Amino acid sequence: MGKKRIIKKNDSGVDQGLRARSLAKAGKKRVDAGVLHVHSTFNNTQLLLSDRDGNALAWSSSGALGFKGAKKGTPFAAAKVGELLAEKAEIMGMKEVDVIIRGIGSGRESAVRAFTSKGLSIGSIKDATPVPHNGPRPKKPRRV
Repeated sequence: MGKKRIIKKNDSGVDQGLRARSLAKAGKKRVDAGVLHVHSTFNNTQLLLSDRDGNALAWSSSGALGFKGAKKGTPFAAAKVGELLAEKAEIMGMKEVDVIIRGIGSGRESAVRAFTSKGLSIGSIKDATPVPHNGPRPKKPRRV
């Protein structure tokens, strides 16, 4: 029965303190083209921005923006992450990205759409979701 806390958020649904802190960490490196890696699971959506060689420049996830629990896996949370990473890319001077998508979560498409809404162009989109060839070994039959 502790003290009740009231957290005020604006209508975007993202904690502004976490968003500002994330933008403050944007790199000073100037890159004109890069790769956007989208890792979307049922529980979270993570985006990584790298240069063409694969060196990480910036990253963010819906959990890092302050979404908790089941809200992390929503398309809305993924869109907010995409917008934030697009702003980081603009600060670095990036103009074009290639997109690599991994995972089967609901935030796959909305993260890429939000990223492009900030004016960055997409060169190619590749789906690199890992698919098992045969999967794990099945359980032994139950003996009764």
